[in-house]
Amino acid sequence: MSPAPGELTPAATVPGASALRERVRRLVREAAKFGAVGGAGVLVNLAVFNLVRHLTELQVVRASVLATVVAIVFNYLGFRYFTYRDRDKGGRTREMSLFLAFSVIGLVIENGILYTGTYGLGFDGRLESNVLKFAGIGVATLFRFWSYRTWVFRAPAAARAAKQAAEPVREPVASGTSAGRS
Repeated sequence: MSPAPGELTPAATVPGASALRERVRRLVREAAKFGAVGGAGVLVNLAVFNLVRHLTELQVVRASVLATVVAIVFNYLGFRYFTYRDRDKGGRTREMSLFLAFSVIGLVIENGILYTGTYGLGFDGRLESNVLKFAGIGVATLFRFWSYRTWVFRAPAAARAAKQAAEPVREPVASGTSAGRS
């Protein structure tokens, strides 16, 4: 029995609904893995930051940059061998170059927030520095997630082809003019 006009159809009968559900499931799984590695990276970043601040007289932003670099190395290993281990492994030089470029942009975002808060707004206490550092990490993480999954750890060619094959073909809609007229 088909639904009456205007009634909603169950998602299982909508073309492409199962493909969409599968894409969402994969994205959630990827985000969870990214979050696990990223969460551990945040801990490494904050631990190194506070250790350097406690043991040295290094200025706050310099200590943060050092901590961010240590976390970048940690995260690369986690992303390559855990989160994106099923992704294209060809072109390792390209992958590492892009990872480094996007990581540097993330470093600038992260430490730019810390710099602005510390030197622009005068928030230079230990707690304030950690809050600013954490906020910078959060904003930079959004950028990193997008850039790493889009440009660095690309899906294998076979997966991309399957994804394109699963998407419905969209036919152009007639604009009201007859075929053959210009």
